[in-house]
Amino acid sequence: MIERYSRKEFAETFSLEAQYRRWLEVELAVLDALADAGTVPRAAVDEIRGRAVIDVDRILAIEATVRHDVVAFTQGIAESVGPAARYLHYGLTSSDVVDTAWGMALREATDVLLGDIDALREVLARRAWEERRTPVIGRTHGIHAEPTSFGLKLALWYAELGRDRERLERARAAVAVGKIAGAVGTYAELPPEIERQALAALGLVPETVPTQIVQRDRHAEWLFSVALTGASLEKIATEVRSLQRSEVRELEEPFATGQKGSSAMPHKRNPVVAERICGLARLLRGYLVAGLEDVALWHERDISHSSVERVALPDAALLLDFLLRDMTWLIRGMKIDRANMERNIWGSGGLVFSQRVLLRLVETGLSREDAYAIVQGHAMAALAQGGDFRGALLHDTRVTERIPPQELEALFDVTGYLVHVDEILRRAGIREEEA
Repeated sequence: MIERYSRKEFAETFSLEAQYRRWLEVELAVLDALADAGTVPRAAVDEIRGRAVIDVDRILAIEATVRHDVVAFTQGIAESVGPAARYLHYGLTSSDVVDTAWGMALREATDVLLGDIDALREVLARRAWEERRTPVIGRTHGIHAEPTSFGLKLALWYAELGRDRERLERARAAVAVGKIAGAVGTYAELPPEIERQALAALGLVPETVPTQIVQRDRHAEWLFSVALTGASLEKIATEVRSLQRSEVRELEEPFATGQKGSSAMPHKRNPVVAERICGLARLLRGYLVAGLEDVALWHERDISHSSVERVALPDAALLLDFLLRDMTWLIRGMKIDRANMERNIWGSGGLVFSQRVLLRLVETGLSREDAYAIVQGHAMAALAQGGDFRGALLHDTRVTERIPPQELEALFDVTGYLVHVDEILRRAGIREEEA
């Protein structure tokens, strides 16, 4: 597990003690169903429940000899229970316990991640509403396009993370699955009724068609949802990094008092958190590849997937939790340089308003081709010579004969690009009372 990036309380979800606790819960849920069916004495089940002790060190010591984790677990529990332990693991194969417990663990972890997304979206919604009237230059291909609202950038991230949340919810349902179906999934030792009762007690549903295992396309779907959420965070972080560049300076991630940006250059304030998010998002995508490789197993099951998911599933959950909390911190404290945003809009002499001039010329009856040629001619000259695009238009009679100077000036009003922002935010689910 990636301990460096994990919250202690969340990392404990995947600790050995938590794993053994879930395994015991599965064993007891099956025993309860067997006792209700009259297959196992209720008194024995009660004795197992009352006396069972999880001694991690003892289980590991047994495993060092038997070289099988579930056998070591059942032997370790049996030592604390006594004679009644003969009913422990009755009719089960190891994957009945392990895979069912994975369903419990991933369900629990996903609930944490959903809460993390909700916390980030709450911050995004608030800041999107606050910045909905903040004009910023829009860029396509990295080149100035037209003004937009900085609030719309934040709203876009809010909406995308909403889709990530929906995907995670669907993936939660996909992995909240167990199986108590025996060695190859035929229920030869225990009937489906036992599985239904035991899994219902654990809050899981049965695998549709089991083999020895729960099918790993489910876990791959979960990893896909985690990796795609990471990709969304990388998208946000990449934008922050780009807008923090010295040549742009529209955004800046928080920089604490006493923080150092470089060992050599005292002036540096680097977007290190945004860069870390981008880097770790790549690791999440790597775990997805590993999960996809686990889907195709031999026949009713081989064990090649087991070593992979013992690393990939916990690490993916812990990393995404860390990234979501990192991004929440970044967005909450992000510095917005509105003066530089305005300066960048006007840095090209008004070139970014070219479409509005083009369309107004067309509205006066000029052909689109002729209007485009006039506007583009002035735009290219301004780009090449560093000229004043708006001023050049005001001195071109081909333009002013059709568009009076006062009306032409009005075409360069940035507020015209913000008229529909509130409607878009409401469409994304962001309203003033909720921001």
